[in-house]
Amino acid sequence: MVRVVATGVFDIIHLGHVHFLEKAKDLGDELVVIVARDKTARKMKHEPITSEGMRVELVQSLKPVDRAVLGYEDDMYRIISEVRPDIIALGYDQKFDEKELERELKKRGLTVQIVRLPHLDHDLDGTRKIIRRIVDWNIAQQKLKKAEGAKKK
Repeated sequence: MVRVVATGVFDIIHLGHVHFLEKAKDLGDELVVIVARDKTARKMKHEPITSEGMRVELVQSLKPVDRAVLGYEDDMYRIISEVRPDIIALGYDQKFDEKELERELKKRGLTVQIVRLPHLDHDLDGTRKIIRRIVDWNIAQQKLKKAEGAKKK
């Protein structure tokens, strides 16, 4: 049984997340997904839009995922020690140094293969782009309403 771990914030689930998790699952028999805590998300990426509880529940419901768990705020390697994966799948854009990860895991007595997954093509390339599109759409709607209001006067 080959256990694979994937990690991320998974704030607004989109096609990039689904493709990432499908490719991670293809690497083994079991996929455990570590979802970042709110505090970690703020530190590493951005203010989360959805709570960590909601994010872990959403990730757990995805077809490729066998188990979703919350990470720890104080030590990101602690959950890896508990899950004991054979492989850690990294997304193409995740800011981890594979060699540094391997060194730190070895210090903790863990031999884990690190696999960097390739970029996968899809229309919406990440949470920030989706948020930007929503904001732009809302701005356009507000301008349209103002223009329609001005025509009525």
